[in-house]
Amino acid sequence: LEDAQHRKIDRLLDLASVGPGTRLLEIGTGWGELALRAAARGADVVTITLSTEQRDLARSRVAAAGHTDRVSVELCDYRDVRGEYDAIVSVEMIEAVGAEYWPAYFDTLRTALAPGGRIALQAITMAHDRMLATAQSHTWISKYIFPGGLIPSREAIRTEAARADLHVTADHGFGEHYAETLRLWRERFTGHTARVTELGFDHVFQRMWELYLAYSEAGFRSGYLDVRHILLTEGGAH
Repeated sequence: LEDAQHRKIDRLLDLASVGPGTRLLEIGTGWGELALRAAARGADVVTITLSTEQRDLARSRVAAAGHTDRVSVELCDYRDVRGEYDAIVSVEMIEAVGAEYWPAYFDTLRTALAPGGRIALQAITMAHDRMLATAQSHTWISKYIFPGGLIPSREAIRTEAARADLHVTADHGFGEHYAETLRLWRERFTGHTARVTELGFDHVFQRMWELYLAYSEAGFRSGYLDVRHILLTEGGAH
């Protein structure tokens, strides 16, 4: 699983043409793995998050890897980003932003992109009619897991990007891989119930989280959901 996830990160960095000297902005730090792999390529990375836990762990991982000269981990809202970058990557942020803020998100991407730069997004997607229906409903996921979020369609991404003068120049789906990832996550989670309990998560939470992982796996296996690597460039230029 770890090898596969590294290949996924590397593919996204390849899509954004990240290499020695690249000025890279990452919107959504996660736990710092992408920033570390970009720094190992020789990129200069600014990665932003709203989570103090993510910031602190990412900073400690960056320091342990000896990349403090190449990686800056900042507590920052994406709307407050300053500067220009040769490449921008963002992994599964658009789903959490909420449709109301998609224009601000794409405006930020466009404003922060240096001339000739590349933006590589990883996004979970669903069919456009399903997205429209979901936006008008209050689902179990929106209540308990991702309040305020919305999974976009490919059409919505293209439309919002074009409004900001950004155009989709590559679009690759690999939803069947995410189904397998979710299966492995679920098996690891249910195989460590004692450890999870020690961390303070009760039986109700554990049942809910197992359902979430299984529910999501079913979505990807059935094709109801997909996950895609999408390349955006200014004005449609490659």
